[in-house]
Amino acid sequence: QVQLVESGGGLVQPGGSLRLSCAASISIFSISVMGWYRQAPGKQRELVAAITSEGSTNYADFVKGRFIISRDNAKNTVYLQVDSLKPEDTADYYCHARVKGWGDYWGQGTQVTVSS
Repeated sequence: QVQLVESGGGLVQPGGSLRLSCAASISIFSISVMGWYRQAPGKQRELVAAITSEGSTNYADFVKGRFIISRDNAKNTVYLQVDSLKPEDTADYYCHARVKGWGDYWGQGTQVTVSS
């Protein structure tokens, strides 16, 4: 069993920034891909960004240039730096991990609200 614990969400004004963190209960070297998804009220969950164990990254078009995903292997943690936030970025943000030979795991989510 893998646990993912997110933190860093909150209320921020348009144009503001947050740093979301996802701490894994196992070494992230064992995790093929870690990513951030988001789900706004009434909408489907969608991929925001992902990073592989080799460090390759992938971003949704709607966040390119504004969000950066990174990882700290020593802390078994993946980060999502979110800048230039817009009201439409308001959503619950979920950490996801695909573990080799074990399957997919999700965190409990952290809420991001962008509002003036």
